[in-house]
Amino acid sequence: MATSVGVGHSFQKNPIDAGKEAARQALEQGGMTRPDFVFVFATVGYNQQLLVRSIREATSGAPLSGCSGEGIIARGVAAETNFGVSVMAIASDELRFQNLCVKEITSGSSGVSMAGERLAVGLQRLLAPDSIACFLFVDGLVFDFDPFHETFQKTLQYDRPLPFFGGLAADNWATRKTYQYHDDEVFSQGMSCVLMSGRGSITSGVNHGCVPVGTKRTITRCRGNIIYEIDGLPALDALKDYVEEGSESQWNKMTLNLCLGFKTPEHMRQAYGEFVVRYIMDKNDQEGSVTIQSDVKQGSELWILRRDKELIRDGLKLISRQIREKAGDGKPKFVMQFECMGRGKVVFREQEKLELLNMLQRDLGEGFPWIGFYTYGEIGPISSYNCIHNFTAVVAAVY
Repeated sequence: MATSVGVGHSFQKNPIDAGKEAARQALEQGGMTRPDFVFVFATVGYNQQLLVRSIREATSGAPLSGCSGEGIIARGVAAETNFGVSVMAIASDELRFQNLCVKEITSGSSGVSMAGERLAVGLQRLLAPDSIACFLFVDGLVFDFDPFHETFQKTLQYDRPLPFFGGLAADNWATRKTYQYHDDEVFSQGMSCVLMSGRGSITSGVNHGCVPVGTKRTITRCRGNIIYEIDGLPALDALKDYVEEGSESQWNKMTLNLCLGFKTPEHMRQAYGEFVVRYIMDKNDQEGSVTIQSDVKQGSELWILRRDKELIRDGLKLISRQIREKAGDGKPKFVMQFECMGRGKVVFREQEKLELLNMLQRDLGEGFPWIGFYTYGEIGPISSYNCIHNFTAVVAAVY
């Protein structure tokens, strides 16, 4: 029994040529002519439909899943550009990959809850005793993890934890429209899911690299994932204390330098650290509110955090150590990396960014395929609890 995996990428601007080049490289690296499954991550400069169609044609119509990202990641590649695509082709008689999708997710708790129910119902038909994990690629502009996951768990009624790995689709900082891929289809406001089953295992590590810059604050008014007031002040006014003068109008700059930190639940603290990080994904100037990607409760304590370069570097070393300790001496069949777009070129110079990626890849070992993308949010379990993360790297190694 064996698993063959190859990864290819392209920076050509023509979507048909780029898709064919990336797919051809993946097939050649994996030593196969027809894969059993294909993962695709691409940036939004392309005509997405033409790109996916060309990859499907080049891979003999193999089932395909993936999404758009702010950039692509492969071995020695951390490219944040409008024109970049990476393809992973897999042929295996050990592992099975079955994909499904959920479309037309409406924003708000009820819409996201319904998406969780629909996904669980679809997965119930596919789950088997040897199911290992799910890969999930979701529209990062409509997603609220908590109501989705609560409804998903209630509906699925699975007899053991089913770990989620993945990321929230991105669109190169525009925050207007992201894309999800399922076979020949390209759509927005949806999710693409892959169930992996068979003879294998998956190990992972996650780390954020952020530190508090102020004292404890308290949420005094909120609803779902919207924070209206902090310490009795409109949330936006409370955040101005931490913003450089003159940068209040530069929303992307502000939110890339500042994030919210909440105390990590006790059952996850040892594995994750003191704070759970939340990216401030949206604001309402009229209400003075901000929106994050998970729900909060009135009275919750929070801290304002910023990224720290050295902590990010140390965190990547911790991730590789976590994976090696869990996996022992085994060599991964492949690795997937989901990296926050706030840990890329906005923090590191190009050479610094590549050095960090190369360090992580050397620490985990050479000679196996690696693929990933820059996200609007990362998904991965902590101590068997599925979580959404911000400003993190989530690395999953399949053995």
